[in-house]
Amino acid sequence: MKIVAVEPLNLSIEKVEEIQTRFKYLGHNFVYYADRKEDNHSLVTRMKDADIVIVSNIVLHADVLLQCPRLKMLSVAFTGLDHIDLNYCHQHHIHVVNAAGYATIAVCELTIGLILDVYRHITSLDAQIRKQGTRNCFLGRQLHGKTVGIIGMGAIGTQVAITLQQLGCNIIACNRNKNVLSIPHVSLENLLASSDIVTLHLPLTPETFHLIDREKLSLLKKDAILINTARGNIVDMDALAEALINKKLAGAGIDVFEQEPPLSEDHPLLHSPNCVLVPHIGYATEEAFEKRIKIVINNIFHWLGKNYNSL
Repeated sequence: MKIVAVEPLNLSIEKVEEIQTRFKYLGHNFVYYADRKEDNHSLVTRMKDADIVIVSNIVLHADVLLQCPRLKMLSVAFTGLDHIDLNYCHQHHIHVVNAAGYATIAVCELTIGLILDVYRHITSLDAQIRKQGTRNCFLGRQLHGKTVGIIGMGAIGTQVAITLQQLGCNIIACNRNKNVLSIPHVSLENLLASSDIVTLHLPLTPETFHLIDREKLSLLKKDAILINTARGNIVDMDALAEALINKKLAGAGIDVFEQEPPLSEDHPLLHSPNCVLVPHIGYATEEAFEKRIKIVINNIFHWLGKNYNSL
């Protein structure tokens, strides 16, 4: 079979050659593209003869997939699958598997980092000190003792809860499964009204699209902050910007947007106060990427009936 990685996966030349050798031993051809191209023409050119495709977060619509008649499997180097046309894949018997769990620790740590940055203004004060500025009477806030509401208690949400408990936070959660870590589970409305910090860790689905809208944001306390390292469209960004500008919300830390950065110059959050923005880096650590490629390749081996435990 022809196995194609349509985009770079942060692999060294030595690692690519190692993977090629392992697949060649089993009679398969592994092709690795070291540059990222997201236009449909390039994707079709790379995928049209492939039996198995490795992709991370490049969007794959039906109009690309239908031009790949040999495609039998997608090994997605990502946790979410909302960028893949799963209906088309199901209808055409294309097996799709994600890289579940590879970035749990990485996203958890960024979540904590964003909370601390919003609370202590680390980024803005760094810019201030570089301009010969001072603290200028600024007072930050402590994380210890705060009530953190976690929406979505999958692997990442659970890890965030464990970490924040160790830092002295009180945790409440809103999740379909209410038997997680014996944490109090409350309604979404109760969570929003009771939390000092709200952090999102749930997938993007039709039900969660703009889950945090203008109405939900109005339930938050004025000194609360919102953290989103899940999916951009879970939050109505215009409503969030409005809440920040009108001081109905104390701050936000955002890693994910409606589309992958770069953002347009008129994106509302670019002009919102006390809003820390990073370009979707929650999953992007050396350690997470090392774990990711192992999961991705082992998913293929498993599908091929060759269940290797490691590379």
